[in-house]
Amino acid sequence: MTSKITRRDFLNGVAIGAGASLLMPGQLIAQPAGSIAAKKSPGDYYPPTLTGMRGSHEGSYEVAHALAWNGQKPSSYEELDEHYDLIVVGAGQSGLAAAWYYRKKMGPTAKILLLDNHDDFGGHAKRNEFHQDGNMVLGLGGAQNIETMSSYSAMGIELLEDIGIDEQALAAMAVNTPDDYMLGGKIRANNGMTIPTLEGHKTLSGNWLGFFHGGQGYEAAVKELPISEEEQNKLIAFFGGDRDFLDDLSLLEQYRYVKSVSYNQFLIERVGLAEETLPILGAVPSVLLGPAGWSLTVLEALSTGCPGLKSMGWLTNRLSDLVGAFVLGDAPVAYMFPDGNASVARLLVHKLIPDVAPAMKGFEDVAISNFNYAALDLDSNPTRLRLNSTVVGVKETDLNHVKVDYVLRGKAFSLSADHCVLACYNGLIPHLCPEMSKEQRDGLSYGVKVPFVYANVLLKNGRAFAGLDTTFTQCPYDPFKWVSSAPTMTSGGYQPPQSPDEPMAVFMMASPTPADIKDMPARDLFRVGRHKIYNTAFKDYEKQVRDQLQAMLGQHGFNHETDIAAITVNRIPHGYAYSYMGLDDPDWDDGQAPHEIGRAQFGRISIANSDSEAAPLMQAAFDAAWRAVEEQTVQPS
Repeated sequence: MTSKITRRDFLNGVAIGAGASLLMPGQLIAQPAGSIAAKKSPGDYYPPTLTGMRGSHEGSYEVAHALAWNGQKPSSYEELDEHYDLIVVGAGQSGLAAAWYYRKKMGPTAKILLLDNHDDFGGHAKRNEFHQDGNMVLGLGGAQNIETMSSYSAMGIELLEDIGIDEQALAAMAVNTPDDYMLGGKIRANNGMTIPTLEGHKTLSGNWLGFFHGGQGYEAAVKELPISEEEQNKLIAFFGGDRDFLDDLSLLEQYRYVKSVSYNQFLIERVGLAEETLPILGAVPSVLLGPAGWSLTVLEALSTGCPGLKSMGWLTNRLSDLVGAFVLGDAPVAYMFPDGNASVARLLVHKLIPDVAPAMKGFEDVAISNFNYAALDLDSNPTRLRLNSTVVGVKETDLNHVKVDYVLRGKAFSLSADHCVLACYNGLIPHLCPEMSKEQRDGLSYGVKVPFVYANVLLKNGRAFAGLDTTFTQCPYDPFKWVSSAPTMTSGGYQPPQSPDEPMAVFMMASPTPADIKDMPARDLFRVGRHKIYNTAFKDYEKQVRDQLQAMLGQHGFNHETDIAAITVNRIPHGYAYSYMGLDDPDWDDGQAPHEIGRAQFGRISIANSDSEAAPLMQAAFDAAWRAVEEQTVQPS
C-alpha cells in the first residue's frame, strides 16, 4: 500500500530532518544492578541527566524479550489492591494522549494508571540533559518536530491547544529558532556535506539540500566533492535537470517505472552513477526512513527530498510547485523545542499530574522546569504513571474487568481496570493477548519498526565545531549520517550556548539498517538493524562517536580525549512505525491492511500507537489514542 505523495510530505521530508534474561518456570527477572532505580533515592530520580546507553537501556527490554522470544513470564503475581477506570500500557506520546482524551471525556476524577517499561516517560520523545560549568545544555534523545496545525486532526489540535501549543505558540517557536539552524526548519541555512579523504574528512559548507535540486551554486559545490571528475559531471547533469533520464519511456511506462524500480537502480542504470557515489544521495532517506535507495522506489525517494525531480520532464511538470518551492528556498515548516518532542510529553504529563512540576507555567518554561519524578505515582493523584514496569499479560477476566500483569524491579504484580489501552508497539501485543484471533495477531506482527540511534555529545566548548561553518552536515560514509549542533532555539525558556567558548552538545543521527544490501525486503533489513543495535556495546558506539568527531573536527583543534565531557547514546531498536513500501507491500483494500486488521477493538482492550496508523508521526499517535478511547467509552447503540 503506497501512500500518495503530497507537498507537505516532500517538504517535511527535506526539513527533518544482546540477549535477554531468560525465565525458568516461576522465576522472576531481576532489575540489573546498574539501574538508576537500584541506586538512587526517589528524590534523586531524574533520568534525563543519565549518560551512557539510553533509549532501550539496560533493564527496559529483558522481561519483554523473555516473553516474546521464549514465552517465559512469571507463574504467579502479587495482586495489588488497585483498580482503575483505565490502564494504559505505554507512556509514550500515544499513551499520554490516551490518558488525556480519557480524562477529558470522563472527567478529572477518572482513575488512570500508565505503565511503562522504561525509566522515563515520553517513548521515543526522550530528553537528554547535560550540566557543565554551571550551564544546562539540552539535546534531542528522539522525536523532534511539531508540524503545522493543518497536519493534525481536530482532536489532535484540541490536545495541543490544551497543553499550550497553539498557532501563537508555533509562531513564537519559529521566531525563537535561529535562521542558521537547519534541523529547526530553516532550509536556507547552510547544511554541509562531509566526505572522508586521505588527508582527513572534508566538510563542504553551503546549502546542500538546495544543491541536490539545482539550487544556486550547485555546480561549483559539486566540483568541490572529493570524487572523480566523471562522477562530478554526472551529478551536475542530474542535479541541474539538463536532460530527462526517462525520455525513452512513454508516460505510462514512466509512471510504472518510478513506482516499481528502486531509486539506486535508477541512479546506476539511468543516471550512470558508480555505486561508491550512491551514499552521497542516500544519507537523507536512511535517516528519515531507515532504508536506503535499494529499498525505496524512485517516487518514494523523491518524496523524502532526494534529487531527481528536475531530471524527469513529465514529473517536473506534474510536481513543478515542489521543485520551484525548494529551489527558491521556501523553508519546510518544522517547529522544535530544544529537547524535541520531549517537551510535548512533559506538557502532557504536567497536565495529567500537576504535582510533578507545581511551579511550571506551561509552554513558556517547560524546557527549564524541574520535574519531580517521585510525584508521578502517588495514590493521592487520580492519574498515576508507573515507570520501570513491563507488562507481560492483558486479559479480560469477566464482563467488567481487565487484568493486567507486569514486572517491576524483579517482582511480579497484577491489578485490574474497567478498560485498557495498549499504547506499546504492535509487535508485543500478540504476546500480551494470545487469546486474539490469528488474523489479528498476524496483522499486529506484520510491520517491523525502523531502528535508529541518536547520540548527544557534550563538548567543553564549541570552538572546534564552529570551524565547520555550518550547524548541520551530512556524513554519508560515516556511522552517524547526520551531525548537527544540538538545538539552539530558546523556546520553553531555554538559554542555548551564546558563544563558541561555552559548552555545547553535538547531535548525531545514525541508521543501523544496512544500506548496501539488495533484494532483501525492508522489514528484514530492519530486523538486521535491530539485531545490530542489541549487539553493539556502548564502548563501540563511543569509539564510533570519538573517531568520527576527531576526523571531522581535528583540523579545527579538537581533541576527543580532552574536549568531550559526556556521551549519551539513545538506541531505539523498535523505532519509527512501519509505513508500507512500494517494492515490498501490496495495495490492500480499505480496511484490509495489516495495521487496520491488527488494531481492531478486543473487548475492553483497545490499541493506540503510531503502528496502528502505519505512520511514524506524532499526529498519528494522537489520532490512534483518540480512536482507542472512543472505542472504550462509546456505548454501542
